[in-house]
Amino acid sequence: RSRVEISLSDETGTIKAVFFNQPWLTKQLPVGKQIVLSGKVGAYGGFRQMAGPTWEPYVPDSDALIHTGRLVPVHPLTKGLLDRNARKVIKQLVDEVAPRLPEHLPERERTWAGLLGLPEAISQIHFPDSAATLKRAQERLGFDEFLFIQLGVVQRKLLWQGELGYQLRHFPEVHADLQAQLPFALTSAQQRSLGEIFTDLARPIPMARLLQGDVGSGKTVVAAASLLQAIANGFQGALMAPTEILAEQHYKGLKKLLGRVRVPRQAKQEAEGESWRDRLSVEEAAQLAEIKALLGMTVEDDMEGQGVRVALLTGSLGAKERRRVLEGIARGDIDLVVGTHALITESVQYHSLGLAVVDEQHRFGVEQRQRLRDKGFNPHLLVMTATPIPRTLTMTIYGDLDTSILDELPPGRQVIRTRWIPRADRDKAYRHMRKEIEKGRQAFVICPLVEESDKIDLPSAEEMYEKLQGEVFPDLRVALLHGKMLPREKDQVMVAFRDQAYDILVATAVIEVGIDIPNASTILIEGAERFGLSQLHQFRGRVGRGQHQSYCILIPHKENETAIERLEALAQNSDGFKLAEIDLQLRGPGEFFGTRQSGTPDLKVAQLADTRLLHSARVAAEAILSDDPQLAQAKHALLKQKVDAFWAEARKAG
Repeated sequence: RSRVEISLSDETGTIKAVFFNQPWLTKQLPVGKQIVLSGKVGAYGGFRQMAGPTWEPYVPDSDALIHTGRLVPVHPLTKGLLDRNARKVIKQLVDEVAPRLPEHLPERERTWAGLLGLPEAISQIHFPDSAATLKRAQERLGFDEFLFIQLGVVQRKLLWQGELGYQLRHFPEVHADLQAQLPFALTSAQQRSLGEIFTDLARPIPMARLLQGDVGSGKTVVAAASLLQAIANGFQGALMAPTEILAEQHYKGLKKLLGRVRVPRQAKQEAEGESWRDRLSVEEAAQLAEIKALLGMTVEDDMEGQGVRVALLTGSLGAKERRRVLEGIARGDIDLVVGTHALITESVQYHSLGLAVVDEQHRFGVEQRQRLRDKGFNPHLLVMTATPIPRTLTMTIYGDLDTSILDELPPGRQVIRTRWIPRADRDKAYRHMRKEIEKGRQAFVICPLVEESDKIDLPSAEEMYEKLQGEVFPDLRVALLHGKMLPREKDQVMVAFRDQAYDILVATAVIEVGIDIPNASTILIEGAERFGLSQLHQFRGRVGRGQHQSYCILIPHKENETAIERLEALAQNSDGFKLAEIDLQLRGPGEFFGTRQSGTPDLKVAQLADTRLLHSARVAAEAILSDDPQLAQAKHALLKQKVDAFWAEARKAG
């Protein structure tokens, strides 16, 4: 390869610079030319030397330097494009365009927050004068992103709360009847959250509330008590879950719990009994008989004398059963319908939807949530998350919702013993699993991949299933579950495992969502370093749901310092809220959910760890919208364009 060597000197001494495969430099760097260099200094043959340094012609004005003597931007490049050429073009564009950029941020909010103007921020983010001005530029552009998010979510909140909703009175006797059915007393956190929910339900504006709780904190009981109040007021409730098996689990649990609770029916119906039913046509009477059969009643049973009438609506229902459920919902014979996305299809017409509950919210987008609300005249909305979410993410993703937090576990919840072991000790884990299975327990084995990969050296569910069934546990019953299976196949496997038809379930991350297997006491997670802390905490929550001591064993595939730090954090901490904060710091928001939140903006500059800046943006958004809720004033025209474009991009990406 060609080599160009030059000698340079200044008042401090002499140094050599060597360039490879750049023969044209002999013409560009004649003797006597003044240049500025930047690079790593080394020693070669007893002389100081720089190999392949960056250089540019010397100019008296140091601000005019682009490649040296300053904080230098580094850009992602396409093949064949040199960084110095890209930098030169970008510098020309910034110098030409930045001064002409119109300011979209109102002067009042910009001054209050102490932010740079937009032209200066754009110039400094690309070619900063110092580290301090770079930080200020990042702060301004990050504030803009946070502000666009907060304007969107606060607008949505104002829009929902600007409408009239159902004002639901509280029935303490109904709530007391529910509590009498529970095998344990409500925790103080559950009571506090229910107090906040009941207060919202009693207001004439629709509730929009987020219920956050750790794994096993009793969110479903809070949802049941809330739905019960809506039903006692003569309205219907709906609970939407992300999967059929989880919907079925909710359905069975709520039917068992609420079916025994007596709810007051409307006075007119109570006075008439079922005399009005005598006036039904033959066809209508047949429909009523079918709905009673669906609800587990006989033809003679009094519809008004029942507890809560619960039905299940999922995509796999047969045509006849689906028609029965739809008719029951439309006529008001069904008080509470539990289901999947089927609840928001056009064919579902509610008689009087008063409260909608969405479980495992991060698997639904904002639009799906809105479609469920659209099923009723501004019904109240309660959203439940599976995993605790850091405060900054809550303000971003759920900024349109008020928040209730369950930070206390019900009494008697087992502490799950968690530890990580090296791959060489895997046989010890297998011996532990066998010991537990011999006691009548069951076990999960989680793998990061579905099938073996040539590119990624990690254990896959398929090869682990074959190994466990064929070599390690040939005498035990092993099942396989992964995301490439059809939904019905996955449900069949989970139901069979729940019914103890299998001893061990080998699965991928599809197991994360909260199916309840009280008999499972051990979960072994292979390639544990590949999962986020919050996801590992969710996996761990699949065991410890019964009365048996439970165990979580983590086997990392690579035992580097970062991986071990995270696994130690999980082993030493059972607080999901604390783990969520650690997870956000270690992995960042893009990885927090495993996949991007549907309809959530992608932040390019803002850092979700910057609580102060996010809070400032929230305050600014509320101040702007208090004067101009629709951003319709002329002074906000440019800001509205920016916000609309920002959210349009988010919806497209999500």
